[in-house]
Amino acid sequence: MKRESFQSRLGFLLVSAGCAIGIGNVWKFPYVTGQNGGGVFVLFYLLFLTIMGVPILTMELAVGRASRKSVIQAFHTLEPKGSKWHIHGWVAIAGNYILLMYYTTVCGWMFGYFFKFLAGTFAGLDSTAISGVFSAMLASPLELLSWMALSLVLGVLVCSMGLQNGLERITKVMMLGLLGLIVVLAVHSLTLEGALEGVKFYLLPDFGRAMESGLSNVIVAAMNQAFFTLSLGMAGMQIFGSYMSKDNTLTSESIRICLLDTFVALMAGLIIFPACFSFGVEPNAGPPLIFETLPNIFANMTGGRLWGALFFLFMTFASFSTVTAVFENLLASCCDNFGWSRKKSALLNGLFLLVAGIPCVLGHNVWSGVTLFREMGIMDTEDFLVSNLILPGGSLVFLLFCVTRCGWGFDKYLEEANTGTGIRMSRKLKPFFQFVLPVLILVILIRGLV
Repeated sequence: MKRESFQSRLGFLLVSAGCAIGIGNVWKFPYVTGQNGGGVFVLFYLLFLTIMGVPILTMELAVGRASRKSVIQAFHTLEPKGSKWHIHGWVAIAGNYILLMYYTTVCGWMFGYFFKFLAGTFAGLDSTAISGVFSAMLASPLELLSWMALSLVLGVLVCSMGLQNGLERITKVMMLGLLGLIVVLAVHSLTLEGALEGVKFYLLPDFGRAMESGLSNVIVAAMNQAFFTLSLGMAGMQIFGSYMSKDNTLTSESIRICLLDTFVALMAGLIIFPACFSFGVEPNAGPPLIFETLPNIFANMTGGRLWGALFFLFMTFASFSTVTAVFENLLASCCDNFGWSRKKSALLNGLFLLVAGIPCVLGHNVWSGVTLFREMGIMDTEDFLVSNLILPGGSLVFLLFCVTRCGWGFDKYLEEANTGTGIRMSRKLKPFFQFVLPVLILVILIRGLV
């Protein structure tokens, strides 16, 4: 079967960025920034994105482009004979399944809030009642299941139509819509009274404030965020590498993906922080910031129903682009490993995930008393496995595979990374890749597990 490929370079960049851009950018980034003192955190985040994110992204893309296969078969193709690197392929695919078992629920929350704002659900409610809307949604298994099923069914439909006609075509529209929406929302936020104080908190480095949070904590938090924002380690980017052309160097393409990803994260902060300061809301509210704090702000804002609907449409695009990208990885894996057609893979994976996603839905209501690892609930356990174990562990595997003799090897990786026109990866970085990067990833891995 002929390998599918992207129709255009723009399609590749937007789909890859769509995989990276998700709730980590537009939900987690603003509140982690708020909790870690603002501007200094952003400064370290950009530094670690450059020295960690870009190199490891080139490695995932290189494994994909050199093999032209999904992750399990990619390792089989490139690994030295008799080695077992391909075992990580199965772990990566398992990670994709676990991710979608809870991510479709979170994407469903975004769909739900978009339609609630559109319908005027928050009109005339006081702050307690507005916060209660989220609690009521979580308490309803039927409502949560409906929104989760909607995000999953739409993902199945998009991916079943093919790479070019489905994923690439739909993601282009979504991502361009997302980029347009985020600019409009940020400009509106900046026009609010008192917005400048929010911008100062967000973008001006204040080491005194960072010291209050603990400078070492700020640095580690920035390293974590820079690492997780690109969803590296589970072959999310590797699969798109297998579809891309050899016209451009992988360093150039990785930088462009990182720039898009960072643009969205930074602009999300420009929406949230000015609004928080304008309405006297603490910017370090944590996870409830999106579903309890911001709806309160929108409800008290002129035209808040419209702005709230636009914000959660943007959030829906951000989360749904990740759902479709991860689902594509599962389809490609089934097609490559079992010889299934795309439509059969989409249907069977969709049915499996519909059932596998039910525990996460019930974990917020009927099974709310169920605790698994470290007394965490179902969704938190699933997120812990992906974020703290599979992503950093998988990134370490991709890194060692590309820079050690017992793996694919640095020379072969470098040749693939530098094929095409654009910025080339320097051979002088080999010691940094071999000795420094593994230590940084181990810090993230160990800190996440203890």
